Amino acid sequence: MKREGEYPAEYLRYLELLSKDYPTQAATYTEIINLQAIVNLPKGTEHFMSDLHGEYEAFYHILNNCSGVIREKVEMIFSNSLSKEQRDDLLTLIYYPKEKLNLMEQKGLINDKWARTTLHHLLRLAKLLSSKYTRSKVRKAMPESFRFVIDELLHAQPDEDKNRHVYHSKIIDTILETGSAREFVYALTNLVKRLAVDHLHIIGDIYDRGAHADKIMDELMRHHSLDIQWGNHDVLWMGAAAGDLACIINVLRNNVRYHNLEILENGYGISLRSLALFALETYTAEDGLDPMVKAINVILCKLEGQTIMRHPEYGMEDRLLFKKFDFDGGTVTLPSGTYELTTSDFPTVDRRNPYELSEGERELMEEIRREFLGSERLQRHIRFLYSHGSVYRTYNGNLLFHGGIPLNEDGTFAEVELEGGKYRGRGLYR
Repeated sequence: MKREGEYPAEYLRYLELLSKDYPTQAATYTEIINLQAIVNLPKGTEHFMSDLHGEYEAFYHILNNCSGVIREKVEMIFSNSLSKEQRDDLLTLIYYPKEKLNLMEQKGLINDKWARTTLHHLLRLAKLLSSKYTRSKVRKAMPESFRFVIDELLHAQPDEDKNRHVYHSKIIDTILETGSAREFVYALTNLVKRLAVDHLHIIGDIYDRGAHADKIMDELMRHHSLDIQWGNHDVLWMGAAAGDLACIINVLRNNVRYHNLEILENGYGISLRSLALFALETYTAEDGLDPMVKAINVILCKLEGQTIMRHPEYGMEDRLLFKKFDFDGGTVTLPSGTYELTTSDFPTVDRRNPYELSEGERELMEEIRREFLGSERLQRHIRFLYSHGSVYRTYNGNLLFHGGIPLNEDGTFAEVELEGGKYRGRGLYR
C-alpha cells in the first residue's frame, strides 16, 4: 500500500472527497463490491412513450400494462397452469385493481380461496420481476405499510425448512384473517407495475389535441423514475406559462381548433369569458364562421408577424400573411395562386399597420396573460417539465429527442442562424 506522500496532489484531493462518503476501508470495499455486483445485473426495463397529446385514458392504459411487459411475464409463468381467461383476469387485476375487485365483489366472486391463490400468483410475478434488481432497490419500491411483509414473502424459497414454511404460510393466513387482502392486492399490483418498468422516457408532446394533458402531468409527477424530452407542443405551453403572447394565442388556437377548452377552463382555471365576449362584440357570425375563431386567428397572425419581423434570421417572411391580402378585393395571393377569402370581417386590422394589435386586443391579451401566469396548477406542471426535461438526452447509449435535427443533403449537421449566432448539431440544442 502506498504512503500518503507517494500519491500525486490531485489524486489526494479525490481521495479526500471520497473519504466524506466512505470514511473507512471497510466502507470503501463494501461500495466497490456493491457496484461491481450491480453492473452485472441485467439492465432495468425502459419504457418509451411519445406524442401523448392529452389522451389521458390511452396514456394511463399503456402506463398500466407497461406496453406488454407484464403480459409477457404472466405468459412466461402461468401459460401451463392458468387458462387464457384466468391469465386475462389476472392481468386486468394488475392493471386496474380497484375496478376489478369492485366488479368481482358485486358478483360475489371474492373469497379466501380466491384471495390466497391470487396473492400467491402476484408474489410469483413480483419475485420474477424483482430478479434484475438489488434487494435494496426492491425494498424501496415496496409500499411502506406492507414493506416488511412483502419482503419476507418475496424471499420465501420452495425448498425452505418446515419452520420457515409455516412462518410464511401464517403470514398469508393472517392477511386473510385481518381482512387486509384487498389492500395487500393493491400493494402487490403496484409493486408489479413498478418493477416491470425501471425508467420511463416521455419523448415529447404531452400537450394539445386531447382534453387531459393536465391529468397526464399529474400522473408523471407521481412516477418513480422518468425523464422528458420536450416536444414542440410542450415548448409552446412552456412559453405560454411564461407569459409570451405569441405562445398563448397559439395555445388558444390549438385548443379551440380541437374543441378542447376543458383543459384551459377546468384543468387550469383559465377563464376564456373575456375572449368570448370580445369576439361576440367585435366580429359577426353572418359569414358562418365562429367569431372566437376569427378573433384568435387575427391576433395570431399579428403576434406571429411581430415575432417574424423581430427575427429576420428565421427566414419566415412567407408567413407574413396580411401582406398577401387584398382586403378590398377579398383575396389572398400565395405562391400557388390567388384565392378568395372566406370572410371579409377584419374590423381590428389597420391596413397601414396590419400587425399592430388594436387597443381591445391588447387589453384582452394582457388579461389572458395574467390568467396563464396566475394558474398555480399550470405553473406547477411547467416547473416539473423544466426540472425533469430537456431538449435531448443520452441514456444507456441512446440519443433521445423529439422531432428532428437540421441536416444537409449529405447527412451532415446543417447550420442554423439564431439570435445573432450560428449553430449546428449539439450546439443548436444547448
